[in-house]
Amino acid sequence: MSDTMVPDEVAEHARQTGPLESPWIWLTLIFLAVAALAAAIWLRRFRRSAIVAVVCLSLLAGITGLNSYVGYVRTRHDLAQLIARGGGPLRWLGESIDRPDNDRTGSVGDSDVERIDIADPALAVPSGRTFVLLPPGYRDHPEQRYPVVYLVHGYPYGSPDDWLAAGDAAGTLRGLYQHNALKPVIVVSVDLTAGQPSRAWDGLDVPGGPQLETYLSRTVVTAIDQRYRTRPDRGHRALGGMSGGGFAALNVGLHHLDQFGALLISLPYDTLDGNEGFLGGNQKLVRANTPRDYIPTMPFPQKLSVMLTAGTGAPTDAATADRLGKALQARGQDVVVRMEQGFNHTWHTARASLPYLLTFAGRMFDGAR
Repeated sequence: MSDTMVPDEVAEHARQTGPLESPWIWLTLIFLAVAALAAAIWLRRFRRSAIVAVVCLSLLAGITGLNSYVGYVRTRHDLAQLIARGGGPLRWLGESIDRPDNDRTGSVGDSDVERIDIADPALAVPSGRTFVLLPPGYRDHPEQRYPVVYLVHGYPYGSPDDWLAAGDAAGTLRGLYQHNALKPVIVVSVDLTAGQPSRAWDGLDVPGGPQLETYLSRTVVTAIDQRYRTRPDRGHRALGGMSGGGFAALNVGLHHLDQFGALLISLPYDTLDGNEGFLGGNQKLVRANTPRDYIPTMPFPQKLSVMLTAGTGAPTDAATADRLGKALQARGQDVVVRMEQGFNHTWHTARASLPYLLTFAGRMFDGAR
């Protein structure tokens, strides 16, 4: 399967930086910090206030500089969502900055974004936020069924909000639909935090802890198929993610070939990368959850379509994508590896890759019976 074509306007939009990612923000803050430092040196009367200003401005410059590099907070809406995650007064503050509806967070052209709760206490997965992006016309055509793309956030401190904010899934879908580059699909941003976003669970079935692989492949898929008009077969179901969520999508997808026909992996890992401790030192489980080890010998009773993306500025990611691509191709699977020029292991790369990942999935859906 060859690389996919994306309209130039959509690709350019996905590579653009948002207003809160502008380097002029942190450069201005640095300038102000230097000015405050000069004031602290020359104006003894206001020295204490000037020193406080220097510290605050320097801290803000560091935060905004990091955000400019990572591409996590692009707009006021993104900032509001990030603040609201803190709960309590911070939730009120975030909602006051950009107040969402309790059940819907926005729209994609004519389509809806719904927030639903898919809890499974038996699998140690509590209440959370899963977002469902419904395509234009979904409510107007009750007879029509749709393919589904599942997306997993990064780890740690990831959130299902991320694909709507930093990942700009809504904007990408809007552009693809406007240019007829993608037939209507349902996109689901899954909550795989198990209520503990600081833990890098990597989508694993953790002994004595959350059973996230089972939760995603069984609980979530079943709930989405029951609640929405999906095409409930592997040929019309894709699973993707970025960074740690990309590992989760790769590992879960390879374990459940009967559920997912395409994998969409950005910023890939093919090992647990230090998270082996979640498996309690059980080497059998570690090997069973290390794609680098098991791909060469695993059976492939169904054909799999895989797209891997990485930034050229992240050599480890690029090498991993190339290694995974070759390993899967050696097993007869359809693989595309795409490099985003000049990007690193950041949301900039995942966002720029998303139009290609979605159109790749769309081609697989078109070819499914």
